[in-house]
Order: sequence, then structure tokens, then C-alpha cells
Amino acid sequence: MANNKSQMKRNRQNEVRRMANKSVRSEVRTAMKRAISAAEAGEPTEELYRQAQKKIDKAVAKGVLKPNTGARRKARLAANF
Repeated sequence: MANNKSQMKRNRQNEVRRMANKSVRSEVRTAMKRAISAAEAGEPTEELYRQAQKKIDKAVAKGVLKPNTGARRKARLAANF
């Protein structure tokens, strides 16, 4: 447990950032699942694929995902199409 004010504040900031990052990661996973499941079902997937790529790129730009992780996810997503 933190004993000084600066560490207490840092803990609060970290919690806020953690929840924001969790939300972004969740959106990325959801977009990928939607695109992949549509591809497997044989439905039109161009728009879903583009949205998933966009979410991954935004997550990388925000620093939620590392650049290599984003590239890997995009590559794996592309392999399904």
C-alpha cells in the first residue's frame, strides 16, 4: 500500500489508464472476431475487415498495443481473407 501522496496519485492514474486500455483492447478483439466469423460464414467482409484494421491501428497509435503486436494481429487477420 502506498504511503506517500505522489504514489497514491500515481495509483489512481494507473487505474484510470488501465480501464481505458482494457476498453480499447476489448474493442480490438471484438472487431477481429466479427470480421473472422463473417469470413468463415461466407458473408461480405470488406467493411468489417477495414474496421478491424482501423481499430488495431488506433490501439497502436494510442500505445495500448506495441507496434509489432499490431502488425502481427493485422497479418493474422489478413490470412483469413
